Amino acid sequence: MLRLKQYLYGMNDKTTLIDAVLKNMGIELLNEMQQTTLAAYANQNDILLLSPTGSGKTLAFLMPLYANMKPEISGVQALIIAPTRELVQQIEQVWRSMGTGFRVLSCYGGRPSNSEKHELAKPPALLIGTPGRLQDHVERENFATEAIRTLVLDEFDKSLEMGFTEPMEAIISRIPQLEKRILTSATESVGIPAFTGVRNPAKLNFSLSNNTAARLKTFVLTAKDNDKYDLAFRLLCYLGTDSSLVFCNQRDEVEKLSAYLTGRKMANEFFHGKLEQSDREKALSKFRNGSCCVFISTDLASRGLDIPEIKNVIHFDIPVRLDEYIHRNGRTARMEAEGSAYSLLTANTNLPDYITPAPAPFQLPKQLPAPPVSEWTTIYIGKGKKDNLSKMDVVGFLFKKGLLEREDLGLVEVKDYFSYVAVKVNKLKSLLKNIENQKIKNMKVRIEEASGSIRF
Repeated sequence: MLRLKQYLYGMNDKTTLIDAVLKNMGIELLNEMQQTTLAAYANQNDILLLSPTGSGKTLAFLMPLYANMKPEISGVQALIIAPTRELVQQIEQVWRSMGTGFRVLSCYGGRPSNSEKHELAKPPALLIGTPGRLQDHVERENFATEAIRTLVLDEFDKSLEMGFTEPMEAIISRIPQLEKRILTSATESVGIPAFTGVRNPAKLNFSLSNNTAARLKTFVLTAKDNDKYDLAFRLLCYLGTDSSLVFCNQRDEVEKLSAYLTGRKMANEFFHGKLEQSDREKALSKFRNGSCCVFISTDLASRGLDIPEIKNVIHFDIPVRLDEYIHRNGRTARMEAEGSAYSLLTANTNLPDYITPAPAPFQLPKQLPAPPVSEWTTIYIGKGKKDNLSKMDVVGFLFKKGLLEREDLGLVEVKDYFSYVAVKVNKLKSLLKNIENQKIKNMKVRIEEASGSIRF
């Protein structure tokens, strides 16, 4: 640890970059994987980091980027390519929480490209984006690439799986002065493409360990009369208010299962790649803040999403490949916590051979509780960061004008153009009445219960 601090020395005589970042983030020490990545970056041109979602890998690759940035350079110094909008946003949030002082910008589909072009006129030190949107900006020469020295391909195997080979190759071919490359993945299931320029990287393997496997309990359930919808409903009733992430193989199946559960008065949110960005963010916020405890998704939710403390993973559809099964299960039993994974089958199907050891058979009791009901709901506020609205502005407004107590307020998320806030269900009616026609920072704001909220 001392050697790492010496390597990162540079704030002033009394502190170091690493100490300042840890203080800003409220972290006491870097974990083993983060320390190892820092040391490897100092001694190696290219790194392959194998680490599951939720292990702290984002901070692991952001720390060396920060330590090697130069204030005197005005252009983009480091570029991060990630497969999904949510992962891009998550990386940006971590960077901002580090308090580096270096400007960051994220670029992704689902929002106007012209506004990003305007922001790129003043280049950030760190640029993060999805492959397609970054390719568009590169080819339109909306930012210069000459100062970029470090490239990170986060979840690079997912980008390849999603068909982003051509955009990534096009982007990398236009970065002439690359010195270091970091590739991350949860598993070593895909070879490194030649277009990345990575040769003989330092391989840092922190993928799922035996300890993780010991914390993860796996079960299999078989549907009576081949009705997996009813089986999923009864299992979710049994699991109660514990957070459950349900995976389907296809988008249509995601929506069908969501509609079925809604029809049986079970609150849920669903998520897949064809949803509008605002709907994706709303669904994630409501699951994160506890407004619903059931989240149904394609494999898009298996990696990269900031969804902490998931207790249960349910394979409504069994994935085709082992790596998909591993990624899904990696959403639970993280950071020393325990979790469970349930695979649902019909009478005429079997588990794939790749699932070993075989999960234990699970029998639901005959008497089950009613569908779980959350004590939280989500309100929508029609202003965000771009309106100079901060989290403290929102909290202060809800306490002063809404007359909420501290225990009535849950997670507050301020996005670019809107915000989501978790409040106790039993306070919703009085809250909306108290803040009717009130202004936040002298702004008229639309405030309402988030659309899609279901209370039976």
